[in-house]
Amino acid sequence: MRHFLVLVALTCVYVVAVNSYALDVVVTKGNVDPIAVAIPQFGADGQHADQLSKDVVKLIEKDLVSSGMFKGINRDAYIQKIHGSHTLPQFQDWRYIDAAALVTGSIDYAEGATGFTAEFRLWDVLTQRQIAGKRFSTNLENWRRISHMVADEVYHRMTGELGYFDTRIVYIAESGPMKKRIKRLAIMDQDGANHRFLTDGSDLVLTPRFSPTAQEVIYLSYQDTVPKVFIRNVDTGKEWLVGRFKGMSFAPRFSPDGKKVIMSVSEGGNSEIYTFELHTGRKVKLTNNPAIDTSPSYSPDGKRIAFNSDRGGSQQLYVMKADGSAVKRISFGRGRYGTPVWSPRGDYIAFTKMHKGKFYIGVMHPDGTGERLLTESFLDEGPTWSPNGRIIMFARQTKTFGGSSTWYIHSIDITGRNEKKVITPGQASDPAWSSLL
Repeated sequence: MRHFLVLVALTCVYVVAVNSYALDVVVTKGNVDPIAVAIPQFGADGQHADQLSKDVVKLIEKDLVSSGMFKGINRDAYIQKIHGSHTLPQFQDWRYIDAAALVTGSIDYAEGATGFTAEFRLWDVLTQRQIAGKRFSTNLENWRRISHMVADEVYHRMTGELGYFDTRIVYIAESGPMKKRIKRLAIMDQDGANHRFLTDGSDLVLTPRFSPTAQEVIYLSYQDTVPKVFIRNVDTGKEWLVGRFKGMSFAPRFSPDGKKVIMSVSEGGNSEIYTFELHTGRKVKLTNNPAIDTSPSYSPDGKRIAFNSDRGGSQQLYVMKADGSAVKRISFGRGRYGTPVWSPRGDYIAFTKMHKGKFYIGVMHPDGTGERLLTESFLDEGPTWSPNGRIIMFARQTKTFGGSSTWYIHSIDITGRNEKKVITPGQASDPAWSSLL
């Protein structure tokens, strides 16, 4: 066995790695046959370890089931009693209840201790072998992160895709009447836990986007009614001004290496796309067209840029090289297209579509083929990808009978299934997903 040292917060995590393995997950016509997973209560060593064990197991199962790729098994159906991570499974007992995967584990925690140790093992019931195993030692406040990391490992080993549970969402928290709307920058774990506000609402803030290389967020703020672009470290609270650009600036995003920012800047009523190097301050104009060019998004390798433009007479999606050359239109369906966002895997571009008074969130390949609409509503906009390119979050506005409107965040699988509302303390828009922590 190989041993690796992994850092969680300020503490160490000791990892026991085993050979990678994944079951075949068949996706046909937007349907997935969920993997049945059994997660018995983890063994508990030490006073109060029992409650911590229950909390950890509950969160692991919640993560997996919420993905739509797994389904739980009623614990009343369990036959074998598992007493900890060192109990060898009686595989026939788990096959009898149709479990495909079995997660066993142990928690070592004593009252008053500042840290705990957690260990888990993942078993493939069909092949009767262990396919993953890890041991974590960390501070007590990290128990949710440990649970997410275990769920990520199970997800990865059983589906062959990276997990996305140990991530954060930054978004715009909205409150107050429409004509005096207060918009604050807020952040939470992907499951809605650990919610907090990053700004106090005294200035209007828009379009937050995570850095792919650090826990930093770039966003637009109207300080003293003047639009400015800021970067904020979400952990330390440190903030610095990127630029006070001439004219209106829109939709800033990081480059894949985190060294540049790309955005659209309006000058003289015309919007063009620029890059801005963070360390040198060098600004480069990429487009030069009398039409409106906006909402730029880099491909994962940084070689291409997707954006929307009305240069063809209506708002459509385009792709160009990173230097602004070789511009090519990729959307040709009915309606208007906007807010393109490249998948982290590079295989799709998500977008907002407007047609006949309705809004849609859809995906298409970077060459424009394979367009699929995933949602339909009064107003859906602003897609953002999970770091594994499997889930899309977006903002949805709904109208009430009284004529007022509400904004909330929703998510959906790229197959078009498992759509659900993301729980936030109040109204929410403009979500942006972090990379794995």
